[in-house]
Amino acid sequence: MEFIVDSVEKTIDIGIQIGKKANKGDIICLIGDLGTGKTHITKGIAKGLNITDYITSPTFNIVNEYDGKHKLYHFDVYRVNDPDEIEAIGFDEYIFGDGISIIEWANYIEELIPPEHLRITIEKLPDIGINFRKISIQYSGNRYNYVKEM
Repeated sequence: MEFIVDSVEKTIDIGIQIGKKANKGDIICLIGDLGTGKTHITKGIAKGLNITDYITSPTFNIVNEYDGKHKLYHFDVYRVNDPDEIEAIGFDEYIFGDGISIIEWANYIEELIPPEHLRITIEKLPDIGINFRKISIQYSGNRYNYVKEM
């Protein structure tokens, strides 16, 4: 499934739709260059989960936790140099726990990502305009069939 968006608000709206349907145990992998909107889509997912906290990218913490309809674990693995580093913080306990895990830069730790996950790739579309993005959503496993309803 693909969406073309031309604003931060539309990116957040897609995240809200996902957050409203997300379930405990979901793993959402975000892929995209710097500045494509990974944190904005995360803000939308959090909003869809009724999380009212201010969402920031946990670049230096690796993971931020938020409480809402479901617990949200927001990872940013951009600065992770070695997969062992993320395993040391209890990564498996988070992603196989009772919350929803969002992993920015998931392509950096693909060997640690379970086969069943939701993958969101965000690309800039400079030929169309500076604010345009293509958001591609793919999933494996039946648990993410809610994406079909978007």
